[in-house]
Amino acid sequence: MSNSLFERAKNLGLYGLIARWETFGSALWLAELIENEEAERAQRSLDRRIKHAKLGSFKSMADFDYLWPEGLDRGMLDELFTFGFLGEAANVVIVGPNGLGKTMIAQNLAYQALHKGVSVCFTTAAAMLNDLAMQEGAQSLARRLKRYCRPQLLVIDEVGYLSYDNRYADLLFEVVSQRYQQRRSIMLTTNLAFQDWPAIFPNAACVVTLIDRLVHRAEILQLSGKSYRNKEAMERVEMKKTRRKSASRN
Repeated sequence: MSNSLFERAKNLGLYGLIARWETFGSALWLAELIENEEAERAQRSLDRRIKHAKLGSFKSMADFDYLWPEGLDRGMLDELFTFGFLGEAANVVIVGPNGLGKTMIAQNLAYQALHKGVSVCFTTAAAMLNDLAMQEGAQSLARRLKRYCRPQLLVIDEVGYLSYDNRYADLLFEVVSQRYQQRRSIMLTTNLAFQDWPAIFPNAACVVTLIDRLVHRAEILQLSGKSYRNKEAMERVEMKKTRRKSASRN
């Protein structure tokens, strides 16, 4: 136990304690001190990574209605939360119409990945491409590309909601290509099937190759059905109508 505690103290950089190990190495409080220090540092590291990941606010999967999207492959979704795709350097593509929870699923996957010690960057397609397009000069662009290529998991939300010119298509292709070569996973949400992606990047020559590299090693989760947000909106309307009727009777 003492040797194990000594190695843990070294890993924590507790050099003052290490220098006096003959005095304190057998102290009864030592194990608890090291455990508390490890837990505190792990929590600070997690908080830091969550902040840098920029997930935004989101509901947990406990609030997700698994019965609402039509044809949801629950087995695939549950398997994604084991994060085997990261070890396989596989991508995850979540496809479906608006309002079915694509972003919610992606945020929860990113959050759980952070808890497992995975470095994550969460961004919308528009924010990332605008950020890259603003860089002036090759060196500046190369430095900024590292922001999106360095994390173990890059989540790109809302591909397909806007259309982009060839410059933006080339930038997305560069991100996908670099991560493909580095064997780092991308998680991507889109409201368009791949066959419709030319509408996102009209006249861009790289779209076919871009899709090819995304799906070469990919888990594709399909969602279909009507918007859950519309369902909630209609339910609120009906509840208000019921309350008004009840109030008028009283």
